[in-house]
Amino acid sequence: MSTTALTGIGLLVTHDAELGEIRDAALVIDEDRIVWIGASADVPDADDGTDLDGRCVIPGFVDSHTHVIFAGDRAPEFEARMSGQPYTAGGIHSTVAATRAASDDELTGHAAGLIAEMLAAGTTTTEIKTGYGLSTVDEQRSAQVAARLSDDVTFLGAHVVPAEYADRPDDYVALVSGPMLDACAPYCRWIDVFCDRGAFDVDQARTILAAGSARGLGLRVHANQFGHGAGVQLAVELGAASADHCTHLSDTDVEALAGSTTVATLLPGAEFSTRSPYPDARRLIDAGATVALATDCNPGSSYTSNMAFCIALAVREMNMTPAEALWAATAGGARALRRDDVGVIALGSRADLVALQATSPVHLAYRPGVPLIAATWKGGQPITA
Repeated sequence: MSTTALTGIGLLVTHDAELGEIRDAALVIDEDRIVWIGASADVPDADDGTDLDGRCVIPGFVDSHTHVIFAGDRAPEFEARMSGQPYTAGGIHSTVAATRAASDDELTGHAAGLIAEMLAAGTTTTEIKTGYGLSTVDEQRSAQVAARLSDDVTFLGAHVVPAEYADRPDDYVALVSGPMLDACAPYCRWIDVFCDRGAFDVDQARTILAAGSARGLGLRVHANQFGHGAGVQLAVELGAASADHCTHLSDTDVEALAGSTTVATLLPGAEFSTRSPYPDARRLIDAGATVALATDCNPGSSYTSNMAFCIALAVREMNMTPAEALWAATAGGARALRRDDVGVIALGSRADLVALQATSPVHLAYRPGVPLIAATWKGGQPITA
């Protein structure tokens, strides 16, 4: 075993309750774990060392909501929206057709390319959903591809009702909660359902989530993106790890989230790409709810892989402070995945770290669009472009 010391850290943002921030800091990595944190002057001997010359170090970003298993392109749809056409869930069907037609190698190569983009931009943990196959065979192979790329794979057979089931949605619910779930569950940690207008109603969503829970999968819910509805309340009632989007919330929804362990995962890239109203993160935070940020990387409504961009949007458009947005993109994402080994820099946590070409993480919002990632370590290993 060999140890590596990172010294000369101008500001270390740990998001660990006992430390928070340390100036003129250092840390030591042993294999894939952090084994020492403290002042640079007190760093113990290590086998190797890197001087970061005053740069700020933060935990690697934790992207808890992505849809990177897909084929095809929806740039014309984006262009139409920018010309005034509204966004609806129906555009998913074009991606379903392209995904079904793609080979496993094509799906793997494309998804791996997006994951590489994310890693280059500082994201060291990525959740991946299925949901563009919408048949048993295509959802299963999507889950298999995702499982090769992530430890957090989510079965989203309940993304929308596919065209061939348009006149018999209850039959599709039975397929998703039966044979399709059986085929995908071995590769997945989570089950998700799009409980919103144009997708699945609350009773259908409850049936699907109950089936996933019975198979040992954790629960996630796409909720309240297109309007007020029952998605958030269902997520809280069932103890889901996360209710995602949360664009349209009643006071009752906010109170429910604040009184629960369900994380409100906000996806500002979707509002940016669809010209929709942004959720009010300030309202959630002030009420005591736990908030995460994620990219929602997908070809239709948020084709970004960059968490720093989402942080800048959250600060500018969702009334978050830079510190709150950074926490939401790291520790908040880890909470949404119910993980305590990532999203923080603490003794025993994974050595997933990002050094910024800046002295403060405020620059992530202060300098939007500027590539500020100077270096990244994933599992203790430096990542090279």
